[in-house]
Amino acid sequence: MQNNNSVSLKGRGISTNPPNRFEKVLREKFVDSEREEDEEFPSRTQFLPDSSRSIISFNSSPDIPFEASINCYRGCEHGCSYCYARPTHEYLGFSSGLDFETKIMVKEKAPELLRAALSKKGWRPTILAMSGVTDPYQPIEQHLQLTRRCLEILLEFKNPVSIITKNSRVVRDRDILAQLAREKLVVVYISITTLDRNLCSILEPRTSRPEKRLEAISLLNKAGIPVGVMVAPVIPGLNDFEMPRIIQESKKAGARFAGKVLLRLPQSVAPLFEEWLKVHFFDRSEKILNRLRALRGGNLNDPNFGSRMKGQGVFADQIDSLFELACKKAGVNLEDIPITLENFQRPSHGQLSLFK
Repeated sequence: MQNNNSVSLKGRGISTNPPNRFEKVLREKFVDSEREEDEEFPSRTQFLPDSSRSIISFNSSPDIPFEASINCYRGCEHGCSYCYARPTHEYLGFSSGLDFETKIMVKEKAPELLRAALSKKGWRPTILAMSGVTDPYQPIEQHLQLTRRCLEILLEFKNPVSIITKNSRVVRDRDILAQLAREKLVVVYISITTLDRNLCSILEPRTSRPEKRLEAISLLNKAGIPVGVMVAPVIPGLNDFEMPRIIQESKKAGARFAGKVLLRLPQSVAPLFEEWLKVHFFDRSEKILNRLRALRGGNLNDPNFGSRMKGQGVFADQIDSLFELACKKAGVNLEDIPITLENFQRPSHGQLSLFK
C-alpha cells in the first residue's frame, strides 16, 4: 500500500537528497513549484571520471568472506533503496540519496591499474571480489566494459575472482568466465531479493527482473561456470518468506551454491529505507521496522563485528533455520567451490618489454 502523501521518482529507489553528514553547511535551493523538475535533483544519470590511483581495496573485517575487492564504479545506477554502500558517496561530497544513483564515478583506468597491481613482485595472489561495494554490471558497463576488461586481465594472470551481481548482463562475459572456470578461477553469485516483479521494480528499480536473473543462472551453468544464488538482503516482514522458493527456483535453473545476507542499514541508509517503506508500504512499515529492530538489539543497525551480518534474537534464528532447511531441500551447498590460487602467473612479454 502506497502513502499518497509521499513522493516517489519513477525509475529511482530514492527520490530525495538528504544532507551529507560531513558537510557543516546545509545549502537549500528555492524550487519553483510550477516547474516539472528541480534542476538540483535531476533524474538523468551523470557519469564522472574517478582519478583513483589504485583499484584493489583491502579489508580486515572478520564478517566479510574476502580480503580484497575491485570496484570499477562508485555509486550505482541500480538504485536499490536499501544499499549499504550509499554512505560511501558522502566521502565524495555527494548525498547518499538520489546522488548515489545519479552521479556515478567511473574508474576509467581500472584495467590498467589492475594490471599494474598484479605485476608487482609483492602481489600475493588472493581471490578478488567484484565488487565489494557497487555492482560490476550496472547499466553503464554495457558501454564502458571496464568489468570485462578487468576479467580479461585476471584470466591473463590466472588470478581467481568471485562475482556477485543483480544484473543478467553478466552473461555477456560468459566466454571469459568459462575460460576462468576451466582453470578453477571463478565463481559467480546472482543476487535475487524477490521473485515478485512488482516488488523488484520499486525495491531495485534498475536491476534485472527476477526471471532474467534465473535465466542468467541457467546460461552460466550451461557454460560450465560455477554459479550460485545470493538471497540478499533478507528483509523480515517483506521478503523473508520467499527465501525457500528463491533457492528452489535457482537450483532448478542450475545454481550449485546459495548464500544469504540480512538487511543492514548503516548510517544514512536507515532513514532512507524508512522513508522508502513509508512511501511504498505505509500500512506495514512499522511492522517491518520493528522486526528489524528485533534483529539489531532494538536499533535499526548494528555496526559490531560478529553480529552486524547475522543479527540476533528469535527472528534471526528463524531466518537461519529457514535458510538451512531450504538449502537442504533444494540440494545446494553440497560441494566446495572449485576455485584455486595455485595457477597464478605473471605473463612474460619477452625481452623487448625491458626497453619500454
